[in-house]
Amino acid sequence: MALPAPFDRMRLPVIGSPLFIISGPDLVIAQCKAGIIGSFPALNARPSGVLDEWLHRITEELAAHNRDNPDRPAAPYAVNQIVHRSNDRLEEDMEVCAKWQVPMVITSLGAREDIFSAVTKWGGISLHDVINDRFARKAIEKGATGLIPVAAGAGGHAGVQSPFALMQEIRSWFGGLVALSGSIAHGRSVLAAQAMGADFAYIGSPWIATVEANADQDYKDEIVASKAADIVYSNLFTGVHGNYLRGSIVKAGLDPENLPESDPSKMNFGSGGNTKAKAWKDIWGSGQGVGMVDAVDTVADRVDRLEQEYLAAKQELAEKS
Repeated sequence: MALPAPFDRMRLPVIGSPLFIISGPDLVIAQCKAGIIGSFPALNARPSGVLDEWLHRITEELAAHNRDNPDRPAAPYAVNQIVHRSNDRLEEDMEVCAKWQVPMVITSLGAREDIFSAVTKWGGISLHDVINDRFARKAIEKGATGLIPVAAGAGGHAGVQSPFALMQEIRSWFGGLVALSGSIAHGRSVLAAQAMGADFAYIGSPWIATVEANADQDYKDEIVASKAADIVYSNLFTGVHGNYLRGSIVKAGLDPENLPESDPSKMNFGSGGNTKAKAWKDIWGSGQGVGMVDAVDTVADRVDRLEQEYLAAKQELAEKS
């Protein structure tokens, strides 16, 4: 569908997905200045009062960029809200988002009508993470503007369905905004997401290996060194199934081939479930697209590369048709 303002001024149809701990103002501002949507989890801003400071900085720096670069304005930004009962900051953080009229709010782990309604009232767009068609329908019924189908191979908490199946089912009844997630790390894959019916490609893991990311150097190096075969799918660490780097599991003293199941009714996003290792801090999330990441780059360089790959793929497709 045609993208509404200000999303129609983007350089590439890409959303940099919110990465727990890793996404902060430096990464988001760099992504937006490069022409793609940058996002971060509200819970990354700690303590809660820091969220207001982050949104102030992001708003001011992007406005300054737009004044200085009227021919190449920054893309909008997004804030991710965890809509799970364990998040006791949700209402407070939503008030801060309303104050700054955040352009896009990405909701995860729970669809709430009041949250979607609040975003709509201040003129923002809400996208909700889903792993299947049933959850997609529920989110739209409750008022979400659009959807983020999290397909097999996505980093962090991810589903198991093929993007082909998931996108086809959703597009059979929904004509609104969709951002497809799952192993997208190359410009060719961005074009493929559009061909499947998505408005945006939702990309996470490649941003971990960037200069601006708030990640340990060892984490960045592990992303560069890893391939799709190095991704392990488990619910041990948070109670929700997700994809993690094999190397970090081994370093934590665990056997990636023999991980026990966790109780999904006891989700805990700051711990390591039944282990002493902490999810995200010790056990590193990543998607299967890491094989396309061969160096630690600046965000600007990575977006340049994505654009070159995307345009080359479009040209190649045009020549074949």
